[in-house]
Amino acid sequence: MSVNRSSKTKTAIIKSAMELFAAHGYKGTSVRKIASKVGIRESALYNHFKNKEAIFLTVCADIFTTPFSKKNVQEDAKKGKKFLANFVVQYKLVSFDANKERLFRIMMIELLQDKTLRKNFLNEFHHHNIALLSEAFFVMMQSGLIRSSDPMFTANEFLAPLFYYRLQITLLRIDAEPTTALSTLFEKHVDFFWESVAL
Repeated sequence: MSVNRSSKTKTAIIKSAMELFAAHGYKGTSVRKIASKVGIRESALYNHFKNKEAIFLTVCADIFTTPFSKKNVQEDAKKGKKFLANFVVQYKLVSFDANKERLFRIMMIELLQDKTLRKNFLNEFHHHNIALLSEAFFVMMQSGLIRSSDPMFTANEFLAPLFYYRLQITLLRIDAEPTTALSTLFEKHVDFFWESVAL
C-alpha cells in the first residue's frame, strides 16, 4: 500500500470513528463497525491502529490538543498576549464547531465511565497540554512580559475558564439554548487575564 493511500485510509478511519462515537458512544462502537463504515476489512484496520482505544485517543486529539507544539512554543511565547489570543481563537473555533461539540459531549461521558480511557486522556492531553502552556508562561516570565510566578499554576488558571466556557456551550446546546452570549467571553478572558499578569 502506498504512503498516500495509507494516509487516506487512516484519515477515513478517524472520520468514520468520529461519526460512530458521536452517534453510539465508545461502548456502542466496535472496530468492526468502524471498518465496515470505511469499507475495509477489520484486519486491515489494525495496520493503522492497535485497538479501539488508540482510535478513540486519536479522535480526542482533534478535540483536546492545544494549537501549538513544543518545537515552536519557545519562539511563539515571546509574542505574549498575541500568543494567548491565537491560542484562544483556536480553542473557541473547536468549542463552537457543532460536530466537535457533539463529540466532546460523548467524550466527557466516556471519560467519566472508563478508568483506562481517563488515565490515558489525562496523560496524553491534560498533563501534556498544561506542560506546554506552562513552558510558554515560563518563556514570557523570562522575557519580562509577565510577572514571575508558578508557570504551572498560571497555565491552569489560564486554561480553566476556557474549559468552563466550552462546557457551558455543551450544556446550552443540549437544551437547544442560544450560545451567542458566550462568543465574546473567550476574547474577554485574554484581556482580563493579560491585565492581571502583565508587567
